[in-house]
Amino acid sequence: MNFNNLMEHVFAGRWIAGTTVEEAMKSAKRFNNKGIKAIINYLGEDISNQTAVDNTMDVYLRLIRFIKNYGASADISVKPTQIGLSISEQEAMANYSKLVKEVRTSSIFLWLDMEGEPTVDSTIKMYLSEVQNGGIGICMQAYLKRTESDIQRIAKVGGIIRLVKGAYSSSKSKSFTSREEVTRNYSKLMQVAYEQYTEFTIATHDIEMVKKSLELNKKYKRKVTYAMLKGIRNKLLVQLEKENKVSVYVPFGEQWISYSYRRLKEAGHLKLVLKSLFERQGV
Repeated sequence: MNFNNLMEHVFAGRWIAGTTVEEAMKSAKRFNNKGIKAIINYLGEDISNQTAVDNTMDVYLRLIRFIKNYGASADISVKPTQIGLSISEQEAMANYSKLVKEVRTSSIFLWLDMEGEPTVDSTIKMYLSEVQNGGIGICMQAYLKRTESDIQRIAKVGGIIRLVKGAYSSSKSKSFTSREEVTRNYSKLMQVAYEQYTEFTIATHDIEMVKKSLELNKKYKRKVTYAMLKGIRNKLLVQLEKENKVSVYVPFGEQWISYSYRRLKEAGHLKLVLKSLFERQGV
């Protein structure tokens, strides 16, 4: 078995829901049966071909219909560069507005994922263009030094954030590069979120950060959701669900290789991935 086949066997079997909308829905419903909400993402990024962008939009629109028709407890998460940002900001904005309109009609929450540092300004601009009517959130990455000011800006307009450590990389002038620095900043940003937001999502597999968040919420009493990636710490999600709102990030699609490589390179993930292979996940 070559490396790519091994990766497909490992990730497709546990961390990726499959290649089709139907498989994504089956995975989401399994989590729903455990009281866990799904955040469904169709894999793909850096799409510069118009036909491919149009096809991606068709998949998301179909996904919205499936979630509504199946009565699934699921959000949708979309990347700006898969809906046209690599073509133009105008293309991405138009497609984002179309998705926002569709999810609001169907009462489904839409997350705008954050990608590499060069796309941050455009991503925030897209989010702010639609934030006034609610029902949408944006991912914020702790590895970037600018993120504290970004989440303060979004708090002022009543936005909702999902705080992650980040799976991309950037220059030392713009980012924290060590695991310790990123974790320290994540802790700082979490404190800011508790002080300035009434609702947000803590998305991390870092048990110490989860524990700190649980302690902070005893004081601040916010609407906090805990989110993790499918297949990494499902057992912990099941445990957290007993007293907290929880979600699981469920990716699907054929473009799983780049997603898998990036996750493996993310600080601390390789150790978690290897450990999770030998753990009973609970879902």
